[in-house]
Amino acid sequence: MTKTIMLAAFEGWNDACQAATNVIRHLVSRYDSQEVRHINDEGFYDYQVARPMIYSVQGHRRIIWPQTTFYDITVSPELHFLAQIAPEPNYRWEEYCRKTLRIAEDYDVNEVVTIGSMFADCPHTRPLPLDISKGDCECELDKRYNGPIGIPNILDAIAADGGFSTTSMWVSVPQYFNNVECMQGTLELIHALSILLEQPLNEGDLARKAAQWRKEADDMVENMHTGDYIRQLEHEYDLSVKAQEITSNGAPACEQLIREAEAFLKDQPFAGY
Repeated sequence: MTKTIMLAAFEGWNDACQAATNVIRHLVSRYDSQEVRHINDEGFYDYQVARPMIYSVQGHRRIIWPQTTFYDITVSPELHFLAQIAPEPNYRWEEYCRKTLRIAEDYDVNEVVTIGSMFADCPHTRPLPLDISKGDCECELDKRYNGPIGIPNILDAIAADGGFSTTSMWVSVPQYFNNVECMQGTLELIHALSILLEQPLNEGDLARKAAQWRKEADDMVENMHTGDYIRQLEHEYDLSVKAQEITSNGAPACEQLIREAEAFLKDQPFAGY
């Protein structure tokens, strides 16, 4: 029996350094894929934000309007993705999401996975932070975050209300290195999908591209003399990882972590502000 999972990523605010939408592009390029459905504009876009594009094809000029594209991606005889990729709509999000889920129902989808990427204070020299929430589970990120959300969050919520099983995946990418595609983020999301599905996904040349991304980030940090800033981020990252590891070890271990954090902050120029 074939299982079809909907995988959705959106360009724009939810797609720092294209780490999320490049997951869809990568899967389309590595597996047998067919373009199967679309959601055309129908008033979902502000053309001053998501502008139409003009191309010359065999000597003929063609205008491409913003739209949503769905691909049927055959991962194996037992597993397909219904992959959705689109610019984030500007208007009528609820209607857009319900239209999306009607298409999902046409393909017998019962599980929806939304993916996104965001800028954060994280070092490129460590594994990029990955936040995953499944169904109605309130992870620690959900509890502490208050602020704007994007279309992946709305689609996830409406899908859950509609009876779909849902998973949300977000990778954080360094905000100081924001002018190139973050292939490390794409690789982290592919890894997470493989674990979620218990199905190894074809990584192709992502590991090589991720290594090149890290090398370019190293060169940028060296040229801009931001080593102290990166070391600060590394220390904060390592403290966070250590905190997660010792949370279950009781008060003495936690007190030791607090003392280490306080000692580190006292050495920083911004201490006491």
